[in-house]
Amino acid sequence: MVLKDHHTLEDIHTKVIHEFSKTLEMFGLTPADARLFVTLYIRRSPMTLDEMSEALGKSKTSMSTGVRGLVDQGLVERVWKKGVRKDLYQANENLYKNFMSSYIKKWQMAANEQEDSLKGIEGELKERYQDFSEENQMDVANDLYKRIEDMIQFHELITRAFHEINPNDSSHSL
Repeated sequence: MVLKDHHTLEDIHTKVIHEFSKTLEMFGLTPADARLFVTLYIRRSPMTLDEMSEALGKSKTSMSTGVRGLVDQGLVERVWKKGVRKDLYQANENLYKNFMSSYIKKWQMAANEQEDSLKGIEGELKERYQDFSEENQMDVANDLYKRIEDMIQFHELITRAFHEINPNDSSHSL
């Protein structure tokens, strides 16, 4: 009976990792990085790369790459423990704040880059407007200009909307 209970708990553990990983993938994590984060989060105590490798059945190199990306995003932190010579890592605890902050930063950066690109194209269209001598070309250029304006406004609205979301609000702690 003990063996069966152990397998049942292990199966449930695996299902939890699989299901929550799907959610985290929506935040732009790769499936492997999402599973790594969930494993660290469930574990609660810091893990070495060797322990991560054993838990997930992946190479130590793969774990090193994955954990480095999670650290860069502020989702995992390197910790120190007296008497332990290997690097230890643990998941940051506040899921909502950490994931939303990371996600919002990515969206804001992407929206700003795309807005800047569209403004550059808009400027190019303005400079070349005189080159369009045929009436139908001018109509197409005017329509394109209006669409570019809409696209720029779209990016401005995205940036504003993400700015208004405040993951640091204390009512959102988990």
